[in-house]
Amino acid sequence: MPATERRIIYCHVDEPGYTTDLDCYVRHGGYEVLRKHIQRKPEELCAEVKDSGVRGRGGAGFPTGMKWGFLDRKSGKPIYLICNADESEPGTFKDRQIIYKDPHQLIEGVVISAYAIQAKMAFIYIRGEMVHGYKILERAIAEARAKNFVGENILGSGYSVEIVMHRGAGCYICGEETGLIESLEGKRGYPRIKPPFFPAVLGLYNCPTIVNNVETLCQVKHVLDMGGKEFAKIGVAGDSGTHIWGVSGHVVRPGYWEIESGKATVRDLLYDFCGGPLPGREFKAIIPGGSSTKVLRVGEKFKVKLTDGSAAEWGVLDIPLDSNSFGLCGSALGTGGMIVMDDTTDMVEALANLNAFYAHESCGQCTPCREGSLWLNKITTRVCAGNGRLEDADLVKNIADQVAGRTICAHGEAIAWPCQSNVPKFKDEWEAKVRAQMQAREHGGAPVPRKGLRLV
Repeated sequence: MPATERRIIYCHVDEPGYTTDLDCYVRHGGYEVLRKHIQRKPEELCAEVKDSGVRGRGGAGFPTGMKWGFLDRKSGKPIYLICNADESEPGTFKDRQIIYKDPHQLIEGVVISAYAIQAKMAFIYIRGEMVHGYKILERAIAEARAKNFVGENILGSGYSVEIVMHRGAGCYICGEETGLIESLEGKRGYPRIKPPFFPAVLGLYNCPTIVNNVETLCQVKHVLDMGGKEFAKIGVAGDSGTHIWGVSGHVVRPGYWEIESGKATVRDLLYDFCGGPLPGREFKAIIPGGSSTKVLRVGEKFKVKLTDGSAAEWGVLDIPLDSNSFGLCGSALGTGGMIVMDDTTDMVEALANLNAFYAHESCGQCTPCREGSLWLNKITTRVCAGNGRLEDADLVKNIADQVAGRTICAHGEAIAWPCQSNVPKFKDEWEAKVRAQMQAREHGGAPVPRKGLRLV
């Protein structure tokens, strides 16, 4: 039986006749959750979110209620809420569907979350290239303010919160929460050292701050609508709710789907939803959660221990679509942006393209990241230009090993993980490619790089 969606966040996305204006949103029950729960005690809302077990949907997957619990509420400083709408991870395009097609859902989620943590100021930090999304949200905030859903004394509750839009400048590193905070303060987007700069204690303007992404804040609305314990029944233990998957690459039907956590597999996603591989081709590899997560080679097997104590063997296509399962297989669910590659893909060239991107996006603050990313880019570019050496594969892996875990933020891992997974799993391709180049050079020529490869 084909797998099916369970649309909660996307319940109105792409619905015929549904528009982005406030009247349409209200007709579909919009702002009723805010109206109901703004009369409750804020600590009760935080407890509901914690009971739900919902995890952040921005990539790290940290429990949202636990994150809120770290807030320093005794400092006497103002508390801030930041919505991370930067969505800069290659292969990821789920949050912008909400922004472009159901913006008031996000605004309601922001206001409810701000009330729960008692923030009087909230910011939406949106990727600079999303100009149209910025205009949509600005218009939606103005509509909500005119109807007293945002601003002073919301719905007569005595609670006030303002929402400020802030456009980024197209910097990948500002997707990291402390780099985002630095940018929001008007400074260069250098991530901060943790400790001491945990945002919940020392965040924006060195005040307690919560940073959640778009999908996470929308989840909060539905958690409170259902009740935390009821929401926790959706999905699987340790990863409740739904996940929005955006699939790109070599499939018949690229797109986005909202699926209950753990209730479908990679096979279901790629065949039932995406229509399988392109005609005459076979799946070769997937990057499950955006380009920085570790690549999985179709055909490899994983022996895993399940939560009930039993053991199982999974192939890549058997992996359930939840955070824990991808972790058991050595990768991560990440942002839910699955990149699919078929048997026409040159995996060395695929890694070279990633290395070019991450070298360009390094902020340069940490030496291992700044230097390591450049060396990785130079090596894979040279290999793809026809001048590979047999030791290059091991050299790439070695450099990546020296970067991972040695940087202030996770950009070091973003650089390292694709290399650490690609080289061992596709070592045969590396060697075959380099040997062909060596043979060509011996005969007085060099192979031409494949058309379309971006050599930088």
